[in-house]
Amino acid sequence: MTRTILIPILAAVFLAAAGTAQATPKKRKGMQFASASFQDGGSLPAKHGCKGANSSPDLKWNKPPADTKCFAVVCEDPDAPMKTWVHWVIYDIPAKMDRIDNTFQLLESFPRVEKMTNGIQQGINDFGRIGWDGPCPPSGIHRYYFKLFALDAPTGLKAGANKEQLLKAIKGHVLSETQIMGTFQIQ
Repeated sequence: MTRTILIPILAAVFLAAAGTAQATPKKRKGMQFASASFQDGGSLPAKHGCKGANSSPDLKWNKPPADTKCFAVVCEDPDAPMKTWVHWVIYDIPAKMDRIDNTFQLLESFPRVEKMTNGIQQGINDFGRIGWDGPCPPSGIHRYYFKLFALDAPTGLKAGANKEQLLKAIKGHVLSETQIMGTFQIQ
């Protein structure tokens, strides 16, 4: 059999086998995520960057799955020169925290503390610090993805976990996830 015939046959066999494999659980749709600080796909204001106030942006969301126990948020820059750079790791955000109009919210300039009295914990970012550290790209426009996870259980982590530890802890517990993205360039 020639190579030109064999490749399409192998592709068809692979696709057929993939269709019979056990499907990955579908993520629930409907969770909405936004920021009053920036529009999805728009620019983050300078005050959120390293040369500004270095304050975290406002984040708000609603419509999580009914059985959500807590949330986690990770912000990262995939355009960093050496690796995807983590700017914020925050988790165990309770699903029963005070809400306005059935919307969950992390206010702008969230305190840089390991653990809040309501159970919210913050991890270590790639600057080696707890909490938010804003954009500080060496050149050009970078993208900053804020990823929100609705979880069916608390993480079981202590404060100060890194992104990898968080992702390992939430594996199998993600009910829904969504993201927004902001851009930033040092002027």
